[in-house]
Amino acid sequence: MQFNSVKETDVLIVGAGPCGLTLGCDLARRGVRALIVERAPALFPGSRGKGIQPRTREVLDDLGVGDAVRAHGGPAPMGLVWQDGQRQQEHDMFRRAAPTEAEPYGEPWMLPQWRTQEILLARLRELGGDVAFGTALTGLDQDADGVTARLTTGPVRASYLVAADGGRSTVRRTLGITMTGESVDPAPMLVADVRVAEDALDRLNWHVMSGEAGFLTLCPLPGTADFQLVAQFRTGEPDTSAEGVRALVAARTHLTARDITEVLWSSDFRPRAALAERFRDGRVLLAGDAAHVHSPAGGQGLNTSVQDAYNLGWKLGQVLRHGAPAALLGSYEEERRPIAADMLGLSTRIHRGEQERDSAVHQLGLGYRGGPLSVGRAGALHSGDRAPDGPTTGGRRLFDVFRGPHFTLLAVGTDTGLPAFDDDLVRVHRTDACEAYGKGLFLVRPDGYIGWAGENASGIAGYLSPLGASVRIGPA
Repeated sequence: MQFNSVKETDVLIVGAGPCGLTLGCDLARRGVRALIVERAPALFPGSRGKGIQPRTREVLDDLGVGDAVRAHGGPAPMGLVWQDGQRQQEHDMFRRAAPTEAEPYGEPWMLPQWRTQEILLARLRELGGDVAFGTALTGLDQDADGVTARLTTGPVRASYLVAADGGRSTVRRTLGITMTGESVDPAPMLVADVRVAEDALDRLNWHVMSGEAGFLTLCPLPGTADFQLVAQFRTGEPDTSAEGVRALVAARTHLTARDITEVLWSSDFRPRAALAERFRDGRVLLAGDAAHVHSPAGGQGLNTSVQDAYNLGWKLGQVLRHGAPAALLGSYEEERRPIAADMLGLSTRIHRGEQERDSAVHQLGLGYRGGPLSVGRAGALHSGDRAPDGPTTGGRRLFDVFRGPHFTLLAVGTDTGLPAFDDDLVRVHRTDACEAYGKGLFLVRPDGYIGWAGENASGIAGYLSPLGASVRIGPA
């Protein structure tokens, strides 16, 4: 069948949220043609997913936007409880840890979602990509060779389509993939971005007000003049109009309606947890909120979505550019669906007050042990573990060595012989002993997890061959 009048691309990404933009950046740096379409006329305008967890910061560093994330964000402020208009006790909203050599980020980083998306879009454009705004998907057909998507701007033919179009995903509904889950809280909630009169509320604290009607919080957003307002409604329904938001603040806090000088954005939602029954249908893959919907408690939704894209990007690159079999894409669901299920459970427990926001929210302990791409162990680490940072011979950091779309064969504290590789897909790096690794060989995947580990290189060629990376005969 010919598609001469149809626009063609390698990957069509539906949705320009954090997940779709992350995937677009990762594919662009791999030389994979990707078209991102977004039905809205511009990027999402709200702060909704404002917490960037430590593992996600590592991902964003690798994608080349770490400096922008640092410049525009900031640490989470201390919580401050108010009662009857009086300041009560402070408390920390998150478990914090000091940075270490292995884990350079020890606490969540506050960055409004609209800013995260601006940063990712700017990076995408630097890499030669862009987003087609005002473009909606109206239907799709797929066959053994690709997907034909019907868009409001005309048809597009792609080798693969990725649904990153949110919890009400048009793609998921079109495919008939169901989501199973539960209501996390029967009480509806309102979220809004507001500006507050300078003398009415300080920006040093995350302000928490509780009452019979439900809680209300006002959190200052770093790098802006804004606060994010979140309110629970034990009775009644949220009024998302500017007048409604002002009246809500006046009714539940010591502030007056006039103290809310501007309402920039507002929305309502009902907290729920839901998971798609599968993350793949032929040549269509689900990622982000299209695959899993979280309560905002604990800040896991955006972060899990970004890491879906990070897992999927290198696999699509290997299949489309380096001859890896399409079966490699099956590992995406095998690895990511259990992680999403665990994070849904964590978010729900935190929302219900059954678990604190401890180090589990950082996502540094997540990995793929026992997964389809995890083989062997060496030193202190199993395959499937996150590859730690650390100092390396020559004064560089290991994360500097890993940064980029390649695999890294890391030889730690050993002079065992190593193979040479035909191209830049696999970079070899030797370093002296590193406590977080111990002694051995560690093949670090492009997404920063250990795929293969061992004491000598005898199993590396067999591991890499199905991934589209070849080994040249002879020593490195």
